[in-house]
Amino acid sequence: MKYAKLGRTDMEVSRITYGAMELGGGNAFSGGLTRWELRPEEDNIRLLRRAFENGVNSFDTAELYGAGLSEILVGKALSEVRKQCVIATKVSAHHLRPKEIRTALWQSMFRLNTDYIDLYYIHTPSNEIPIEESMGELSKLKEEGVIRAIGVSNFSLAQLKKAMQYGRIDAIQPEYHMLQRSIEDDLLGYCLENDISIMSYNSLAKGILTGIFHKGKEVTDFRKERPLFQSENLLKTADLIRLLEEIAAAKDATLSQIAISWLLRQKGLTSAIVGTQNEKHFFENLQSIDTELTDEQATKLDAVSKQTLRNLA
Repeated sequence: MKYAKLGRTDMEVSRITYGAMELGGGNAFSGGLTRWELRPEEDNIRLLRRAFENGVNSFDTAELYGAGLSEILVGKALSEVRKQCVIATKVSAHHLRPKEIRTALWQSMFRLNTDYIDLYYIHTPSNEIPIEESMGELSKLKEEGVIRAIGVSNFSLAQLKKAMQYGRIDAIQPEYHMLQRSIEDDLLGYCLENDISIMSYNSLAKGILTGIFHKGKEVTDFRKERPLFQSENLLKTADLIRLLEEIAAAKDATLSQIAISWLLRQKGLTSAIVGTQNEKHFFENLQSIDTELTDEQATKLDAVSKQTLRNLA
């Protein structure tokens, strides 16, 4: 495993972060859509422990994931190695008033079986609660030592800059992969200038970049309503998938390994969040750390990725 510094903190995180959303069945507010089928608790706990044993020290969850179930599983799995882990969780947008933040944090800590949180994110910005109120309380909690670092997720550049007026942000969590690169327009540069770590979510575009949906695998869950999974858009991404297949064959690797390797090469990317309940797939994905792309391969992927995004626009 390889590691990178988290913001301006003294913490280091593995360049692959275990994303635990699936462990709770997904987002609690998913509009009634089918999320992921849950595997037995003991299987998921074993997977988390094996991830740690293989060098993963960074784990990402949220109070929303499975209405707290994800946090419970992470807490059970990592209790014996807690101090060796960097655990991140998130407070929901409807809990961003100061008293509610404190209550949500204590509830998350109870589920995670810990008395501190390494990285505490605002999950999504609120249009109703002033950011100065939320950041003021988060900064107090940081001063108290209950949280070690503050992060934000799904924030625009303008929202991030405003939050930074009221406290130090050490990490952002945007969607970032070969089919979503909007952070490169402005957010990425600001983060580089201010030593803010970027922790990418949906690093495999919810599975599109594995190539399996281009081979006829039926979409039966919530993803069938997502634009990228519509048949016309699968056609528009076919050239990128073919290039991933070509490079994967040359490297004796999987498409996922190539896609994650490309992401890890991107300037400013601290850690790629990768989540699955499938043990085989997770450990295949971990090998992306050692999957080195040539400059020529990376340049080709970059060019085809950008053309694909233009086609999708």
